[in-house]
Amino acid sequence: MTIARDTLVQFCNDLLNISVFRDYCPNGLQVEGSKEIKHIVTGVTACEALIDQAIALKADAILVHHGYFWKGESEPIVGMKAKRIRKLMHHDISLLAYHLPLDAHPVLGNNAQLGQRLGLTVEGGLDDSPNPIGFVGRSSEAVSLDELASTVSQALGREPLVVGNLAAKVDLIGWCTGGAQSYITAAAEKGCSVYITGEVSEKTVHESRELGVAFIAAGHHATERYGAKALGEHIENEYGVKVTFVDIDNPA
Repeated sequence: MTIARDTLVQFCNDLLNISVFRDYCPNGLQVEGSKEIKHIVTGVTACEALIDQAIALKADAILVHHGYFWKGESEPIVGMKAKRIRKLMHHDISLLAYHLPLDAHPVLGNNAQLGQRLGLTVEGGLDDSPNPIGFVGRSSEAVSLDELASTVSQALGREPLVVGNLAAKVDLIGWCTGGAQSYITAAAEKGCSVYITGEVSEKTVHESRELGVAFIAAGHHATERYGAKALGEHIENEYGVKVTFVDIDNPA
């Protein structure tokens, strides 16, 4: 089965409602390749290793969460950026990237997918916008912080950093994947007893202690492995085109 490149882009753009987000990068088609797509590779970040895997798999398109052309980065296409884009264009591979829209989607998004893997029931957004990036919710049964951290470790395959009283019972849980440690304040305002994200900053530990909100940092890459994968599986079900998820390991 094949799908037209423009059909794929429009489908993803509409599904993820990209027009409502003010993002740090362009969402949608970032590098134009073949007009017809037989094989899509999905992954977290459009690094050279993912591109090389896509070339080896003879893919026609790559779909990721972290693409290119971020605000504030150097604009000239030279060095590492040039090498990546040159490979894409030489092999006629399209690059599609979805950042905040893929964080926020209520079913396929990184946060929705992480919540599913941790057995959490969503009760609302971490903020009050119509398209919240993070969520608040609860576990299906009462657990301690230590038990929640163990669930995170088992689900993501890595040991998280945990700040707080491990024996304390966990009530309302807030979570936002990736580098969202600054949202711990929003979690506190929502009444969360614990906040889960990917990264940690030095100040986050102090904020956790002073706000009285336990904190779990489970890895930027590890918490964001699942949105692009779920989107790819959805595309495969809708159009029958071959989709392969490639996980390029990253300890961050």
